[in-house]
Amino acid sequence: MTTVSTSTEFPGPVKWVDDRLGIAKIGKKNLRKIFPDHWSFMLGEIALYSFIILILTGTFLTFWFKPSMAEVEYQGSYSLLKGLHMSEAYASTLDITFDVRGGLLMRQIHHWAAVLFIAAMMVHLLRMFFTGAFRKPRELNWLIGFGMLFLGIVEGFIGYGLPDDLLSGTGLRITNGMIQASPVVGTYMNFFIFGGEFPGDDFVSRFFIVHVLLIPGIILALVTAHLFLVVYHKHTQYAGPGRTQKNVVGYPLFPVYTAKAGGFFFVVFGITALMGALMQINPVWLYGPYNPAEVTAGAQPDWYMGWLEGSVRIFPGFESTFWGITLSWNLIIPALIVPPAFVTLVALYPFIEGWITGDKREHHLLDRPRDVPTRTGIGVAFITFYAMLWIGGGNDLIATHFNLSLNHVTWFLRFAVILGPILGFWIARRWAISLQRADHDRLMHGLETGVIMRSPEGKYTEKHQPISTYEAYSITARDRLVPHEIGPETDENGVRAPRRALNKARAALSRFYFADAVQKPTAQELEEAHEHAHDADEIHELTEDTETYREVTSDRS
Repeated sequence: MTTVSTSTEFPGPVKWVDDRLGIAKIGKKNLRKIFPDHWSFMLGEIALYSFIILILTGTFLTFWFKPSMAEVEYQGSYSLLKGLHMSEAYASTLDITFDVRGGLLMRQIHHWAAVLFIAAMMVHLLRMFFTGAFRKPRELNWLIGFGMLFLGIVEGFIGYGLPDDLLSGTGLRITNGMIQASPVVGTYMNFFIFGGEFPGDDFVSRFFIVHVLLIPGIILALVTAHLFLVVYHKHTQYAGPGRTQKNVVGYPLFPVYTAKAGGFFFVVFGITALMGALMQINPVWLYGPYNPAEVTAGAQPDWYMGWLEGSVRIFPGFESTFWGITLSWNLIIPALIVPPAFVTLVALYPFIEGWITGDKREHHLLDRPRDVPTRTGIGVAFITFYAMLWIGGGNDLIATHFNLSLNHVTWFLRFAVILGPILGFWIARRWAISLQRADHDRLMHGLETGVIMRSPEGKYTEKHQPISTYEAYSITARDRLVPHEIGPETDENGVRAPRRALNKARAALSRFYFADAVQKPTAQELEEAHEHAHDADEIHELTEDTETYREVTSDRS
């Protein structure tokens, strides 16, 4: 028996590291791990690569940005602002833009990467929602992903406010009003964040620490935990031949996905760089330094903050006074109650659905949205609610661009934000059910061929062609939907079951959740349908042999 020395297996430095860390054993186990392949899985990769781009470009920008509210006189290259008094933060942003080589490009890549980062996380979470990728055992990963999205939005908003320009200052002024509307603690929170009366002297330095150190560190930890859980739980996959709840069909991490991931990273980086070079974003030199007495006409925040501003804009203005304390309901409800309630509802949805359906099994195969109509309808309702608020954030621009009354646009959105989700839920749910019925017909009867057959008895039937095995497997790779049952009112000892009212509510919600959904056919139903199709084929062959078969055409006179 021949032995091979490990010294010939690895170069010297690699062997040195392997002797101390055991990387060969770790690599042998994990680098050959199998991952499924589907285009939608790249959405999470786009978010990850955008985060890496943010770290790289953000590191570059920190070398020249000065997080200070100290007042200076600008003497840089941009002549239109020369001699104007401004904060050191804004002056350093102008210096990065006009006097640092590649500074404007890096600023714009950084801003576009932030926009892409949040957009990719949102779409990735929507993909997880509509395919049921949040179910057991991945509820924790859903919460981690949702936490990353929330932190990404906060990080983007804080970074947007760092330059201390007029546009970002306007957004901070709105935020300041929302904070002060918080009962009891609003004033204290405002002084803690801004270091005094708005705009204060310390908010840029405090925002800077949170922006470059605190939140990126938390997001990095969450990304690490998220990837660890993906490997530990194994990646979800779409239904198909050979794919079950207990296996993964795909390609190994090394060398297939390692090469694909490396190439895709440079694709994302290249596209982001092109956007930064060719598409202007956040031209702070056009806005000027922030002045509390001024505001930019048509000011709009970055798109991911539009829904929060829209919630405030379309809510009716009213307030109440109790014992000398004024409560501004036009800020408390749309800014401090509705958004947190909406975010909490979406974050806890996996647990709500699991409680309603009573489904405690592990799921590694993804659902098609049509196979769970109620969940699909709920998702569309969430999107519609978000979209109506988001449109409300630009109600002034909609009114001016389309020559409409601002009041009419606002009142329309006040009704649409309530009725729109209901209508969206109903349409999406019925649409999904109709697609289920179409799948059921194809599965049971096959595809229409347009060939009409006539039996010896004179009966006309259309010949159907069976669907492919792959499609049939994909359609039937789902569970039969069984609503939760209440159970008997008393146990075998005659004792009344506890939480009876709660169980009744759960059963009613479960019946609503599964109502009208088309069940997967049983094996017996499939067998009977196939026997019927076989009989039709035999009639076809018989009529051909007796020369009584003919195709019925539409050109008969």
